Amino acid sequence: MIDISKLSPERPVLIAGPTASGKTALALEIAARQGGRIINADALQVYDGWRVLTARPSPEEEASAPHALFGHVPFDADYSTGQWLRDVIPLLEGGPRPIIVGGTGLYFAALTEGLAEIPATPPAIRAEADAMEPAKMLADLDREDPEIAGRIDRQN
Repeated sequence: MIDISKLSPERPVLIAGPTASGKTALALEIAARQGGRIINADALQVYDGWRVLTARPSPEEEASAPHALFGHVPFDADYSTGQWLRDVIPLLEGGPRPIIVGGTGLYFAALTEGLAEIPATPPAIRAEADAMEPAKMLADLDREDPEIAGRIDRQN
């Protein structure tokens, strides 16, 4: 059990863990006792159509404390870790103390360690790659860079 009274109300809180592990309840308790805004760090909970499958906070829970970045992206839109980081940074610069909650480790890594700015893949190149058979893609990779190719999990 976490002793919330030992948390500094001035410092951000990061809560990470698997689905249904009690992250939301802990975040709500911290917000109720010390204040703060609960910020989503779950890659599926950003989408507006994934409330049930992701254990997203209920509408009642969301109404009980300020929340951000939950369901703000249309379910059929593209969204990346880079976009999440761009969305979360302004929430860290002002307003209530951030209570960042989720299970997407890459979001937490991007937040705490940074993320390289990588430009979007041009549509023509993406279409070419999407049309390529996996065996051909691997064969090309093996030929171009055998050292890296040997470290790729070919089953995933």
